[in-house]
Amino acid sequence: MLPVANLHLRDLYETTVEFFALRSPAKFPFRSASSDDSDSDHEHIPLTPRDLSPVPDPVERLQQECADLRVKLHAAKRTHCPRACSCRSLGASAAACTLYTMRRNHDAAKSDLHRSQVELARLEERYKALERTLKDTRDVLRAREVEVETLRKERDKLVADRHSRERPLSTLDRRRSQDISRRRSNSSQSMLSQQIRLSADWSDHHEVETASHANGSQRRATCSDTPIDSMSTVSEEERAQSKSMETFLTKTDLWSGAQVIQAVQDINSEILQFAASAIELCTFVKQRTTQPKMSQIQNDVSSRLGVSLTRTLLTRDHSQDPMLVQIALQGCISYCISRALSSFCIGYQSKANITLTQLYSHMFQSEPQPTSSRWRALAHKHIHELHPELGEYAVNEMTETIFRWSFDLFLICGSTSPQSSPSSREAFRTRFGSQVKRISKSACRIAQIVKEEIMSTNFEVIGADSGRTFDAQEMVDAFEDYGTPRGAVLCTTELGLRCSTRKGFTEPSTSREENIERRLLLRPKVILESAVDMLDQR
Repeated sequence: MLPVANLHLRDLYETTVEFFALRSPAKFPFRSASSDDSDSDHEHIPLTPRDLSPVPDPVERLQQECADLRVKLHAAKRTHCPRACSCRSLGASAAACTLYTMRRNHDAAKSDLHRSQVELARLEERYKALERTLKDTRDVLRAREVEVETLRKERDKLVADRHSRERPLSTLDRRRSQDISRRRSNSSQSMLSQQIRLSADWSDHHEVETASHANGSQRRATCSDTPIDSMSTVSEEERAQSKSMETFLTKTDLWSGAQVIQAVQDINSEILQFAASAIELCTFVKQRTTQPKMSQIQNDVSSRLGVSLTRTLLTRDHSQDPMLVQIALQGCISYCISRALSSFCIGYQSKANITLTQLYSHMFQSEPQPTSSRWRALAHKHIHELHPELGEYAVNEMTETIFRWSFDLFLICGSTSPQSSPSSREAFRTRFGSQVKRISKSACRIAQIVKEEIMSTNFEVIGADSGRTFDAQEMVDAFEDYGTPRGAVLCTTELGLRCSTRKGFTEPSTSREENIERRLLLRPKVILESAVDMLDQR
């Protein structure tokens, strides 16, 4: 047997000959088969490793294979690495995409939540506004119900009074009908006796008797028709008189006192807005420029605002703080409106207005309240019906007066804009024309309300006269929150409202003034002399 322990080593070599040659090249002589067959006498020639095919070293071969395997392993790793990286990058991008989607959804949810909160706040504000509106509507409805109940009671009272007046009239009619029947029966009896007497005297004259009988029948028919006609005439006259008395004795008002107060407060707000807007566009300088007719303008402003306030406006520097000019402008407009509303009919002829005002004042103090109120309403209504253009004329005239008085005030205060030139004043009119016209229309509307639509009392839009002593019961200090009121009244900045009602019939010895009940519903707001010092301290 071969001295080889492991036969599997043959795989490490190419041939068996190489194996044995490498193991023992001297022990195993090799001779060619052709040599054995051809020539047995030749000498034995041993074979050397050089005579064999070259055999590589197995260790080197194994190392080479290991190196090849390492190269292949590195190549395989390089081949599979991009896939892994791509997988890892794909996973990272997928995670980033998911995070971005979540963040976007989160932002969308936050925006929806914010939008919902804003919508909720808006709905809450709207709910509160609707609650306030509902409350105001309920208050107005409650006030209207009270007014309706009052009117119903007055109507029932008037109906009862009319029935009580109709009862004596019906009794008088019955008495008159009885008297007429009695007179008719007496005339019939006298006529019958006359017929008998005539028949006895002139029995031979049948034709004359017949004629006399015909005349008597005609007289009876005439006497029977006359009482009926007289009864119908008397009834119609009494009915017309009752209707006219009912018209003049009604006290129904189309406007309540609260509504009239609100109308006066609204016009006060419009005056304040115009004055503030106008002063914002004006510029003033300390040095006054000499203008023609300056003394006349000063006298006109003094007649409207008083001497004290006019002197203060002339000597004061308004370039830094024109607050006093704004107050004076409010006073001018308030005085203009109160003077217009004190007349009987705004825009009517001055002499006729004076006469009608005196006539109504005398009637108000002498006649019952419903009678004087009805006369006032009918007179005011028919004046406007006779002069349809009077309303528009009154609005335009008041608007022009407000602008003219405003320009006079700006001039004495040292205004450089608007100036006295026509172009500057026309620009000012264009800027504030609609606002001032709205004030004039509101004043004319208040005049129509208090003259034609109020029957139970007499409303007066009032203001405090310049120079008057301050009375906290009749007026309000505009600067009462800034200090103690002191000094006389300079001007009125907000109008007030007073109602005067004539009481029922009293004793003849009672004076007319004691027979009038006066109530102050809205106190006018005034500026005192102490306000000038407060403005200097600002």
